[in-house]
Amino acid sequence: MKINDQITIADWELTESFTRSSGPGGQNVNKVSTAVELRFEAARSPNLPEPVKARLRRLAGRRWTQDGAVVIFVQETRSQARNREIARERLAELIRKACERPKRRVATRPTKGSIRRRLAEKKARGEVKALRGRVDGQD
Repeated sequence: MKINDQITIADWELTESFTRSSGPGGQNVNKVSTAVELRFEAARSPNLPEPVKARLRRLAGRRWTQDGAVVIFVQETRSQARNREIARERLAELIRKACERPKRRVATRPTKGSIRRRLAEKKARGEVKALRGRVDGQD
């Protein structure tokens, strides 16, 4: 499976298992295993550089397992073949996102004018809230 010019994933790194989908589908849902669980052994992959693996782990979130695999579960369509395609597309998109280096954040300071405006707004809000107090009962 080709991800980009530098990264290609071998078939041995991908494992697919099929289970029955939940949801609508009539009697077909009880007979045909259309849901796909795609498992990619990311931590052991020789094709992914270490920085990409680290970003992939962060992006995958709870789809990353203890043994370093990314698990993608798809049961969107009634077709097993289409679910396989969707799972592979999602994995490829996830890896492409992990290949992008995040831009370094350049620390900036707020301007004096913005600080002055913020403090003036805080003071005004405080005065409005102070006026919301209990009213004396003298009529």
